[in-house]
Amino acid sequence: MSRPPLPPFTDATAAEKARLAEDAWNSRDPARVALAYTPDSQWRNRAEFIAGRDMIAAFLTRKWARELDYRLIKEVWTHAGNRIAVRFAYEYRDDSGHWFRAYGNENWQFDEAGLMARRLASINEHPIDAADRKFHWPLGRRPDDHPGLSDLGF
Repeated sequence: MSRPPLPPFTDATAAEKARLAEDAWNSRDPARVALAYTPDSQWRNRAEFIAGRDMIAAFLTRKWARELDYRLIKEVWTHAGNRIAVRFAYEYRDDSGHWFRAYGNENWQFDEAGLMARRLASINEHPIDAADRKFHWPLGRRPDDHPGLSDLGF
């Protein structure tokens, strides 16, 4: 199975890969997202270590069951060869209606077919008032005209 764009990445293909990942995560469909990773993909997400598509899908199912109204923006930080580093921010609310914004960095490594073989994520979050939310679009894909992270000053 091939998952273009393929490495080695250019500025344009790295940005395309990051946007495709953002779109998939904003779908909040764990099975769809898991298909972008190698069957034996290795993750570090905060302090949790995850291996393989089944564990990825289970992790995302748990994540999106508690992170409601999830909206994410990713931006390429740098890239070289088969690796891309992105920064991201996302907003969500919990089941009590409290809003949060999370910021982080991810380091991605891809195989020759364009599947992500390794994902290392560092994430921090803090509570925000609903009035301070910046990610305003209907659930799903971020509209092309919605500001990105740099445009929002993040």
